[in-house]
Amino acid sequence: MLKFVKSHMETIDGIATYPMISLLIFFLFFSALFWWVFTTSKERIREMSEMPLDDQQPKASEK
Repeated sequence: MLKFVKSHMETIDGIATYPMISLLIFFLFFSALFWWVFTTSKERIREMSEMPLDDQQPKASEK
């Protein structure tokens, strides 16, 4: 099965660009996530962490 897939993939022109594109997308996503984590204020993180425990918000069944 692997020989069939490998031989089929080798016949496609430009197939080597797809792993590079996926690596670039992976790197950009996690770089942006890393940047967001270190630039977000501690107050915003505290506010987001307390949201599940906040009783002030109406529940979906009460709307």
